[in-house]
Amino acid sequence: MHCPFCGHDDTQVKDSRPTDDGSAIRRRRFCGGCSQRFTTIERVQLRDLTVVKSDGRRVPFDRDKLARSVRIALRKRPVNDERIERIVNGIVRQLEASGESDIASKLIGEMVMETLKEVDAVAYVRFASVYRNFREAKDFEAFLGELSEPT
Repeated sequence: MHCPFCGHDDTQVKDSRPTDDGSAIRRRRFCGGCSQRFTTIERVQLRDLTVVKSDGRRVPFDRDKLARSVRIALRKRPVNDERIERIVNGIVRQLEASGESDIASKLIGEMVMETLKEVDAVAYVRFASVYRNFREAKDFEAFLGELSEPT
């Protein structure tokens, strides 16, 4: 593991422990080159996922991008970081368990929306406004009308 501070290629693991939900290993590392400490997180990856965009482009799945999107939707909402991590882990596990290596971006967006709908209504509307590309107030009105209809 290269040191993120000085680039030294030999760092030592000082401590390893599982994350709270057991889905990853958190390692504290020490660089012998610059004496800095840093943390790495290792996760199991069942398969390489590829996202198929609506325009047909194919890009590697980026877990951090998914996490960032969920965090933005949940910004300033009463949802702690552990819950956000569980949400992201759950979505990634569902994607990996699907058995498919190529995942439509639309499917990922729908999975995030369904999850946010259960967690926080404001975050759900925030995410939907970007995901569904709301351009005017009437788009919000129509969406909120659908949301308030009994299912």
